[in-house]
Amino acid sequence: MQILKQYQDKKVLVLGFGISGLNAAELLAKSGAQVVANDQATPKDPTIVDHLKSLGIEVITGSNPLDLADRSFDLVVKNPGIPYDNPLVAEFVQKNTPIITEAELGAELFQGHLVSVTGSNGKTTTTTLTQLMLAHDSKHQVKYAGNIGVSFSKVAATLSEEDTLVTELSSFQLLGTPTLHPHIAIITNIFSNHIDYHKTRENYINAKLNITRNQTKDDYLIMNWDRDEWQRIAQRSQATIIPFSRQNKSHDGSYEEDGKIYWRGEYIMDADDIRLIGPQNVENALAAIAAAKLSGVQNSAIVDVLKSFGGVRHRLQYVLEYKDRLFYNDSKSTDIEATEVALQGFKRPVILLAGGLDRGYTFERLVPYFKKHVKAIIVFGQCKDKMKAAAEQANIPTIIESENAITAVPEAWKVSAPGDVILLSPANASWDQFPSFEVRGDRFIEAVEKLTGRKEQK
Repeated sequence: MQILKQYQDKKVLVLGFGISGLNAAELLAKSGAQVVANDQATPKDPTIVDHLKSLGIEVITGSNPLDLADRSFDLVVKNPGIPYDNPLVAEFVQKNTPIITEAELGAELFQGHLVSVTGSNGKTTTTTLTQLMLAHDSKHQVKYAGNIGVSFSKVAATLSEEDTLVTELSSFQLLGTPTLHPHIAIITNIFSNHIDYHKTRENYINAKLNITRNQTKDDYLIMNWDRDEWQRIAQRSQATIIPFSRQNKSHDGSYEEDGKIYWRGEYIMDADDIRLIGPQNVENALAAIAAAKLSGVQNSAIVDVLKSFGGVRHRLQYVLEYKDRLFYNDSKSTDIEATEVALQGFKRPVILLAGGLDRGYTFERLVPYFKKHVKAIIVFGQCKDKMKAAAEQANIPTIIESENAITAVPEAWKVSAPGDVILLSPANASWDQFPSFEVRGDRFIEAVEKLTGRKEQK
């Protein structure tokens, strides 16, 4: 395991006991830092605290004591989800104490071929596709890490200069990565996510652009070229821009034209041969293809991956078929844009399960997609009345209110017919009823399995 010698004898506060925080605390302790680990909650598993203490780490749980700000820390490693207006974090901001996220430790550790992916939607699928393509025929290790559920620093500590690491990075993580320097960066798209955290859309865009902040003309920024705004955003990078376009707006990178996928004029495959459903997954494939071609991957490896990969869990994931009904789990669709693109992926009639946390917006934008694709809708959660209003505006003939994504499954089955798709694509966050979109998706799958008596298809 590699360590970070520059932190020896440094006083470091690690805020948050998530996966990234625990890995950061362990790495820093093994690197010789004087580590204090603090979490506002008390872990249900006491072995977590015991393990940290066994490494010589001071552990404080149950609150974020403001007097921690008086202890002259050299560095704060913050859980990405903790906002900067958190009272304790704000104290460190005022004191100009450096604040990073665990991803920065990974960036400092890793000296190999780094590919980093961000964007509002499609990050995990693009990261996974890219890793699979680069690993297909590689003689060296090719791993993924980051916001995909595996600590960046933990994986980076196991790799050499000859290896490749593909990292998924959220806007929260990118705010604390001052030295991050991927050779290849990918921005899948930029919508208006997490404004409650970033306060403004411009702040959100700036956070995303941290992925390319340290790039030079010798590096590459792969950018979605299908909106004029995204083209303008790309010009703020010093890297060599590689566009990808599903709408055939550029031939300088990867693109789709007349149902075929190309790389700079070179035919790769037919878009219909991509196993993943929907136009958004064509975009994800195009981004991954660009990264793969820039990394020297053969077309045969690219095609093999795109023909065989069935999807990331909770991201337009095919669950199973029962009595000619197809069940799909798209619990990761926590915003309107994601549900728009999910609906466009189906030619069959859709029974949509939608709703969740009320963030204050309405759903008129979904009306044309409802009209074209949705035969029935089951609404639930805090925003069910707003979702119902949009469904009524679209003249959907069958609108049913249900308690949640679990109770909605039998309701959807009752109004379904052979040939239908039963789709969970909520267009909202899960936090009104579930701790995460992953839990919501898992419970949906369990409800489908209970209804059909079958197991999800892996």
